[in-house]
Amino acid sequence: MHQILLVVVAVLGIAAAQVIGPRIRVAPPLLLVVVGVVVGVMPFVPAVDVDPEWILIGVLPPLLYSAAVSMPTMDFRRDFGAISALSVLLVLVSAVLLGFFFVWVIPGIGLATAIALGAIVSPTDAVATSIAKRLGVPHRVTAVLEGESMLNDATSLVLLRSAIAAIAASFSFGHVAVDFVLAVVVAVIIGTVVGWLNLAVRARVPDATVNTAISFTVPYLAYIPAEELGASGLVAAVTAGLITGAGAARFLTPQHRLSDSQNWRTVELIVEGGVFLLMGLELWGLVVDVHDDHDGVDTAVWIGLAALALAVVIRAAYVVPLVLWLDRAAQRGTEMRPMLADINATMVERQQEGPDRPIRRTREARSAIRREWRRLRRRMEPRRWSDSEELPPTSPETARLVSSRLTRQIADIDYYRSAPLGPKEATIVVWGGLRGVVTLAAAQTLPGDVESRSLLVLIAFVVAAASLLCQGGTLAWLIRVLKVTEDTDGRVAEHHRLRAELTATSRKVIAESELVARYPVLRKRFATIAKTADTEEGIIDANMRVRAAYEQIRRDLVAAQREVLLQMRDEGTFHSALLEQELRQLDAEEISLDLRAED
Repeated sequence: MHQILLVVVAVLGIAAAQVIGPRIRVAPPLLLVVVGVVVGVMPFVPAVDVDPEWILIGVLPPLLYSAAVSMPTMDFRRDFGAISALSVLLVLVSAVLLGFFFVWVIPGIGLATAIALGAIVSPTDAVATSIAKRLGVPHRVTAVLEGESMLNDATSLVLLRSAIAAIAASFSFGHVAVDFVLAVVVAVIIGTVVGWLNLAVRARVPDATVNTAISFTVPYLAYIPAEELGASGLVAAVTAGLITGAGAARFLTPQHRLSDSQNWRTVELIVEGGVFLLMGLELWGLVVDVHDDHDGVDTAVWIGLAALALAVVIRAAYVVPLVLWLDRAAQRGTEMRPMLADINATMVERQQEGPDRPIRRTREARSAIRREWRRLRRRMEPRRWSDSEELPPTSPETARLVSSRLTRQIADIDYYRSAPLGPKEATIVVWGGLRGVVTLAAAQTLPGDVESRSLLVLIAFVVAAASLLCQGGTLAWLIRVLKVTEDTDGRVAEHHRLRAELTATSRKVIAESELVARYPVLRKRFATIAKTADTEEGIIDANMRVRAAYEQIRRDLVAAQREVLLQMRDEGTFHSALLEQELRQLDAEEISLDLRAED
């Protein structure tokens, strides 16, 4: 009964932090850490000691899977270069440099142990993303921070596992590198298979509640086999989440997606809040242990603060050239855009022409298209292209493929040009690299026989706590000082263009509908679809056949508009947030139609 009461109080405390935090302008995770510390120092509160496996296995897979599902695939694809550079290479560089620092300042530890500690304090947390979103930071910055925090957890834990294995043997950078690559590659394969099987199975389960129950098992279905094969279970869980998020709109019904979204948000709220609360509760007991074993905690505090400062410096030194490289790539894309637009216009024209030779078999068609596409890519290289040069003959199938890819590439160029990563954005990316949940959990997985284990764990806790309090507590202030905000005027104009595209789609469906031709009374009804919100007012008193036709036409409109939105998402011609907003509105309308059909 006592344990149940503690759980109830903890859940209520997490909920209260979510309500109180925004009102006092303090991030809820920071508030939970402070509350945990205050409660932990009370003499009547027993020492809290949680098995880190509960966090690494029970908490991180679902949290990372949920973050991956909600991550817009278009944004992840566009900024994959920056995300992978921050979440993989930066973690490796930071862990190694911090490892040499720890060897220098902590007597008696080997390089493998030091790099293990460096891997523990290197990954960033998603707290900064929630703060940035709340303050209206440009979407590209939050996408980079979110993608980084989603992937670097897996990178750090794979490196940590390799370093711990090297503690008992001779340390080899080559062995660790090979182990890391194999762990990631195998995990990506497993996660991809699990993600597609997840969509295939759940598409055949009609009950939304059962469907969501199945979704709770997916991160573990990816995590467990990956770990058994020596790969990264977290990478597998993230990959499965990305595959699920990309295909959910096509394979799952609106009821399933709505149920998933609501239930997974609740899981995230409780689980992540519980980890931060436990962090505060465990801190005091850890301080006592280090005080008894090492005659004081001063050493752990100053080493932790110095390590955090060094990590921020390393991050700044890494992000600055990364931003310059991204800016140079964006400029190169801008220079190529006129050429790509001309080629795309030619490909659009050739889609209407007859094929140069008939291609009868599917396999033969695919091979021919791939050959022509490779030939075109060689000819379209900027160094080989000239305005007066004619493109080689292409079949309509190849022209369609080339046009689709060029449309996406042109849209990416426009996106990079409209949302550049300049000095202000780079500053937020640097300062937004908060340490948190993974650092706390990973620190406690250090083997018990490691030299000065309690000191190393406390150093990691100091890094995480100082990062959350110093960086997290000042991030909102920094964003306001820099005045980095989203381009709302451009977003409004883009929304008007998107609505015009959807209206044109609706008019095409209505013009081609046999039901509208059969029941002329509906034509006037749907003629106002672009001007007013669509309701059933005025159709209630019609006969049942007309009402059934009316609802079927609405379903046809929803299906056609959803297909257009998904095509736009694949091509990247509109902002992901606008597309997600329109998709949610279509889901709401389809759910409304389903509820009326059940009455």
